[in-house]
Amino acid sequence: MKKRTRARELALQFLYQLDLRGFDFLDEAGAFLRDEESDKGTRDFALRIVNGSAEHRDEIDDIIRSVAQNWDIERMAVIDRNVLRMATFELLYCEDVPPKVSINEAIELGKRYSTQNSGGFINGVLDKIKDIDRNGAAPGTFTRPDAVDTGSSEEVGAEL
Repeated sequence: MKKRTRARELALQFLYQLDLRGFDFLDEAGAFLRDEESDKGTRDFALRIVNGSAEHRDEIDDIIRSVAQNWDIERMAVIDRNVLRMATFELLYCEDVPPKVSINEAIELGKRYSTQNSGGFINGVLDKIKDIDRNGAAPGTFTRPDAVDTGSSEEVGAEL
């Protein structure tokens, strides 16, 4: 399994826990990842996704709400909601990840860990998010806001 695919799986597991247990447990991300994964690069990318998805959760949820017609984000399957949050974070803030890769990885996570229809649902929502005109670009042209440095796992771990 590719390192970033594994990182996304780990991030999804932790975001699922956060969704159910609450944000008071965000400081446990570093320990969880150290227990689950020996590769530092994989842990770092997973922590980047977890911290970025949590930090920008309100903005990300607003964007998902704006494109997921007839779907209340709180009523979405927990896995689907968190896959969408992760992928939206990647689309908006991870310039080193091509949008197509973020979307394809999210679809696969949905198919693997959620319902039979999750892949299509996730694809439809993320395809709309990808096409949002965020910075006045031509219609259909995706542009990211300024990249955000979420810090390395050591920096974040020190804060946590």
